[in-house]
Amino acid sequence: MNAAPVLEIKNLQIALPKGADRPYALQDLTLTINPGEIVCLVGESGSGKSLSAGAIMRLLPEPHVHVTHGTIKLEGTDLYSLSEADMKKLRGDRIGMIFQEPMTALNPQKTVGWQIDEVLRLHTKLGRKERRAAVLDMLAEVKIPDPESAYNAYPHQISGGQRQRVMIAMALILKPRLIIADEPTTALDVTTQAQILKLIRDLQREHNTGILFITHDFGVVAEIADRVAVLRLGELVEEGPASEVLNHPQHPYTKALIASVPALTPPEPKPSVDAQPVILKASALRKTFKARGGLLIGKRSAVPAVKDLSFELRQGETLGVVGESGSGKTTVSRIVTRLLEADSGKVDVNGRDFLSASPREVRAMRKDIQMVFQDPMASLNPRRRVVDLIAQGPIVHGVSKEQAHAKARELLELVELSPAAADRFPHEFSGGQRQRIGIARALALEPRIVVADEPVSALDVSVQAQVLRLLADLRERLNLSLLFVTHDLRVAAQLCDRIIVMSKGEIAETGPTAEVFANPQHEYTQRLLASIPGKGWTPPRLENA
Repeated sequence: MNAAPVLEIKNLQIALPKGADRPYALQDLTLTINPGEIVCLVGESGSGKSLSAGAIMRLLPEPHVHVTHGTIKLEGTDLYSLSEADMKKLRGDRIGMIFQEPMTALNPQKTVGWQIDEVLRLHTKLGRKERRAAVLDMLAEVKIPDPESAYNAYPHQISGGQRQRVMIAMALILKPRLIIADEPTTALDVTTQAQILKLIRDLQREHNTGILFITHDFGVVAEIADRVAVLRLGELVEEGPASEVLNHPQHPYTKALIASVPALTPPEPKPSVDAQPVILKASALRKTFKARGGLLIGKRSAVPAVKDLSFELRQGETLGVVGESGSGKTTVSRIVTRLLEADSGKVDVNGRDFLSASPREVRAMRKDIQMVFQDPMASLNPRRRVVDLIAQGPIVHGVSKEQAHAKARELLELVELSPAAADRFPHEFSGGQRQRIGIARALALEPRIVVADEPVSALDVSVQAQVLRLLADLRERLNLSLLFVTHDLRVAAQLCDRIIVMSKGEIAETGPTAEVFANPQHEYTQRLLASIPGKGWTPPRLENA
């Protein structure tokens, strides 16, 4: 590309407030983006990705976080030499922003049409009819099925994927030269994510727009990036063409990140567990939720979450439950652990009916089936020490406090945490460490079954890999059975012996993981697998990663 850069960052430094984990959020960042180019800025939590976007938009939370050095130029214009009034005109006009969570970025009290129209009202002299026509054309361009209906709808009345399309329409309506997309597909299901990535790529090519695409997902990078820039603790450690960085990374940090990405090809299957006893059996489970209608007060509609669902889990097996949002995955995990009552059906744990058991029987049976939750920060009492959190279950079941605390310290070592962690509080740990504490708590009662509901979805890729290795190791050492709920097919490929693919509360397909991935039979499974970002890229096996 010979055209002048649309964005040019030189030696950018952003200071953090006193008491932060380091003095600077960014140190000497130099980066360019050319017209018609997508540059992916990748890195783990705290690397400085989102603050980079904030600095470009001049939306940093000053004075606590502020630029101390360097320049940011948009087509030659130094953004930090502009007045606030001039910068306000430039936002939306020459720089567009696509946020991670459109539900929080969109005004719930204004219609979609009003909010996109506002961009034109502020930045153009078009009349009302011309603005309306331009908004409807833009909604059609971002592939919203019924632009007229969407124009008059409120954000909560359209799907997550459509809300993200609305954000893209707002960002593109003035045909800006630069788009900043901050994790724009993170909260979307895999099929919707694939559609949004294709849409961004198509529109970028059509308008010759430069895009800074911020992400932690290397699959997304493989799908969309022209160039990649890797941030670590505020420092740019590697930059280059996407194919080079993804397949031949040079920096040890980049190598470690890529080595942590789960491959889509399942590993060599372990010996069959078909001869092992069935330890958990679900039969004809049903659950329907009552949803209140929005227009007629008191009107309720039935939403079937699980329909006649049956499956078996054998001793020492990991059974994956995969599917998109609303497929019923989490509902199943909560029914089999008695955190949610089924409308009908049966769950046998070690041959005993769990759902019809008396409260006293349930208390005894819970020792055999424990849960690891998606968000350990929400499931761990912030006011209790870690040793007390882990020991709580055994103490309830009659173990002395002294014995329970000794066991808790042993479990911390088992999940590869220091025994010194016992006397600290949940907020003093990282996300990955908190999830290890959650696993230790689940193991405290020596269960035979662990139900894990999206246990790694909130973790950075390297931490995710560590927790997955830990779960696999614990399964082998303790002969555990795992019911593993996930939306991430790469994770399922690496950990699960068999998978259940759920769609709209039903099982679309089930079988050994390797067989389902290699030869999916159901149209829904085929569509899921085809939508995985970066499916054509196989993370290289790297030595010394």
